[in-house]
Amino acid sequence: MTLDASRTEPRPARPTAHEARQRLEHARNTRLTQLQALGTTGQTADDHLMSAQRDAIKRVLVEIDEAFARIADATYGTCLGCAKPIPPERLEILPYTRFCVGCQHRAA
Repeated sequence: MTLDASRTEPRPARPTAHEARQRLEHARNTRLTQLQALGTTGQTADDHLMSAQRDAIKRVLVEIDEAFARIADATYGTCLGCAKPIPPERLEILPYTRFCVGCQHRAA
């Protein structure tokens, strides 16, 4: 395949609610497994790195739950900053994202 051919291929469509739920379930299960693994490492609760990792995973789990709510109210895939569709490629990588790349940079 040449580079020119890849430019003419159609872009993937916005994920269906079913596809979005599957990606979110996978993301949730992955984070829960990570959280469980952190709990069985034998490290003490005073370990700041472990605590920071747990907190980050818990924040992502909250974002995943919020994404499920956006599916339910039919706003999933719409940027909360500019109200434009979030590119399907971004949703594939971060299925729980709330913002397009531009708005994410402005929010950070």
